[in-house]
Amino acid sequence: MKRVLVTGADGFIGSHLTELLVEKGYQVRAFTYYNSFSTWGWLDTLSPDIMREIEIFSGDIRDPNGVREAMRSIDGVFHLAALIAIPFSYHSPDSYVDTNIKGTLNVLQAARDLETERVMITSTSEVYGTAQYVPIDEKHPFQGQSPYSATKIGADRLAESFYRSFSLPVSIVRPFNTYGPRQSARAVIPTIISQLLSGREEIKLGSLTPTRDFNYVKDTAAGFVAIAESDKTIGEEINIATQKEISIGDLACEIIRQINPNAKIVCDEQRLRPLKSEVNRLLGANGKIKRLTAWEPQYTFEQGISETIEWLRDNLNRYKVDIYNV
Repeated sequence: MKRVLVTGADGFIGSHLTELLVEKGYQVRAFTYYNSFSTWGWLDTLSPDIMREIEIFSGDIRDPNGVREAMRSIDGVFHLAALIAIPFSYHSPDSYVDTNIKGTLNVLQAARDLETERVMITSTSEVYGTAQYVPIDEKHPFQGQSPYSATKIGADRLAESFYRSFSLPVSIVRPFNTYGPRQSARAVIPTIISQLLSGREEIKLGSLTPTRDFNYVKDTAAGFVAIAESDKTIGEEINIATQKEISIGDLACEIIRQINPNAKIVCDEQRLRPLKSEVNRLLGANGKIKRLTAWEPQYTFEQGISETIEWLRDNLNRYKVDIYNV
């Protein structure tokens, strides 16, 4: 692959992946969500040297015509465009079906017709639901505990069907919880950091007992590239995980320790998920990605948190700290 398309390039992980692909010498076309402001999301914050190497294509992943046009003369596609917020999926599930399932179908259909050499479909650890055993490997059962996770399960299975039915060279990339610079305020780590940096003494959170396996975003982006560059990963679904877990409560305490040891945690009822929807434990197995690629996480949790704090310190004005970001 020389020429690649990144859908969702304007988002959190997509912008880091786009940046990495340019640095590695790929010719990158970035599919960004069309809007009347002509903004390109987080790509607008990249250095001019990087942006000069990127071809921008603005469109809507839900539109098969635009997707097909964006994928012309492309060797490989990294499909990251998705709606991701779990609370928002509770009251707007139709938009998740249209974006996550139909959007993925548009990419798969175009890739089949255009004979795209590699197709990377982005999954999520949320498809597993609460762990039935740990570490969670790729054979773990799926459980749709939110409309969001249900649509991602559907998208994954569509991708599998195109591999099995049409021999489309698909890989399903399944990152566990990714964090780092540019992450949405909807996620727990920027929620904690932004509240602390704004001077709050009481940090509002939901449940503190669930555990997560956190990947620093640069490690996640490197995982995507490693999977794409290995022929052994075609037809496979592969976790990107550290194989380490931390509870939300312990996570919050570590961030509080680094920023303001006097701060306290308070429970905000509106941030609690419905009981049967809360994913209580995610701890991913990373044996498969290590077996099929040369990927290894390069950042410790402490390093990643420190870099994220420093970035947020310089970009706090981008976050609406006074509201619950759904």
